[in-house]
Amino acid sequence: MKGIIFTEFLTMVEQAHGLDMVDTIIEKSDLPSKGAYTTVGTYHHTEIVALVTNLGEETSTDLDTLLYTFGVYLFSSLAKAHPEFVDITTEPLDFLEQVETYIHVEVRKLYPEADLPTFRCSRPDARNQLHMLYISNKHMEDVCEGLIVGCMQHFGADHTIKREQTDEGELFIITCNE
Repeated sequence: MKGIIFTEFLTMVEQAHGLDMVDTIIEKSDLPSKGAYTTVGTYHHTEIVALVTNLGEETSTDLDTLLYTFGVYLFSSLAKAHPEFVDITTEPLDFLEQVETYIHVEVRKLYPEADLPTFRCSRPDARNQLHMLYISNKHMEDVCEGLIVGCMQHFGADHTIKREQTDEGELFIITCNE
């Protein structure tokens, strides 16, 4: 997992709970990296799981909520850091549809070793709906939903999201309300 995920998570924790909380969850997590992350480094995804788990224990917050909240935060951070990706369209569903075919392609050019989730998108008859299948062995579905919500907020879209577990992964049915 790329280091930017870790650095953004720790920044979110610091903003919400202070630097002492960052230190506490790093110490409790007993991380191989010792919590020293660079944005371009690569780290095992179990480190983020340990950090989130310990934050949940320290704040009495369930993990699903923490992961979702992080996803919303992460979209905003990534959009600010990489406006060239979000400026490719003004439509949120068009943006989401291009995550696999454009954004992940560009990320892999920069970081060939990146282990990214796979997304398969389709549009049913309704122009205002996108089916987005998330496939990953890391099971960060709540982060994915948060990223989708962050995207909708970025584009100012009123929306609904329905989740369905499939044999292949988690299906997000995203509808922009008109």
